[in-house]
Amino acid sequence: MRGVWLLLTAVPFLCTVEAGGAETVAPVLAPLPEGDHGIAAKYPDDMGIERDPAVVLHDGFEDCAKSSDLGKKWDILHDARHMRIAEEPANVHHGKRAVEFVLPQQQEGRAVAMNKILKEERDVLFLRFYSKYEKGYDHSRGSSHDGGTIAAHYFPNRQATPGIPADGHNKFLASFESGRRGNPSPGPLNIYCYHAEQGGDYGDDFFPTGKVVASRRPGNPMKKTVSFGPEFVSRPDFIPELDRWCCYEFMVKANTPGRRDGRIACWVDGKLIADFPNMRLRDVESLKIDWFAVGVYLRPNTTRTNKKWFDDVVAATSYIGPIVEAKKDAPRPGNPQVVPFSRT
Repeated sequence: MRGVWLLLTAVPFLCTVEAGGAETVAPVLAPLPEGDHGIAAKYPDDMGIERDPAVVLHDGFEDCAKSSDLGKKWDILHDARHMRIAEEPANVHHGKRAVEFVLPQQQEGRAVAMNKILKEERDVLFLRFYSKYEKGYDHSRGSSHDGGTIAAHYFPNRQATPGIPADGHNKFLASFESGRRGNPSPGPLNIYCYHAEQGGDYGDDFFPTGKVVASRRPGNPMKKTVSFGPEFVSRPDFIPELDRWCCYEFMVKANTPGRRDGRIACWVDGKLIADFPNMRLRDVESLKIDWFAVGVYLRPNTTRTNKKWFDDVVAATSYIGPIVEAKKDAPRPGNPQVVPFSRT
């Protein structure tokens, strides 16, 4: 399958496991920043944030008059004919423009996504984006992916590799998204993850509570079970509200090979809603983050045409945080302290 985002086939079989004890003692967890203690706090309205040395990409879509203009900053536009530059105030989070993704009503699967390939591969990446589901958005009858993705070698030669398990040497992937088939849309937020201890052929779903849903083909046994370690903190599931802009951010930190110090964390509107430590994403140092994307995928989409909007995307090597509004009729504040995320 030639895919440039997830382009995943429908999952044929699901089973549920709970996070158990760690195989080895995990390192003491470093506290994670929240709220306005990030890069964005130094740049009110995100003005100039692209010049910060930690920032890999910033796109508020203000310089895009048509969908083809998105290629100025993104390396691959998958199905650009189903992208539109939105200028209606209700469909723009900040500034005058946002990008609209449209999933037409149809039986076949469809992915609409913007992809960025990293020339300098990374061990840690944060991805922040604002997003809004259309009122009435419904993916309850299909297999869905609908947020941001951070990946390492999941797209060799720009082709997706769904259904090929991660083994610590070939790839890893984390997608911050919502929903599970059968839930009212959009469903609870989760991390869809290919990792070295995944339970099935396809990625596992990690929920903030610690619940793990593994996907496998019929007849294939569960191969492994993931453990988030003794310091894991269970948090309640979070279901986004339709027709409301939210700030989503997540971090993927690759582990040191031979150690269980990998970590994936998620924020909504600057509040930490999920933290998955003790992760084994890789067994070799050469497996590094080389790709990130924002997009939507649904198969099938037989209920209605669905739309979702994205705005104010930032990728960086430390915590970003929500946009800080510039104060009117007042000088911009000085640079507050940024709390970076360290590998130590």
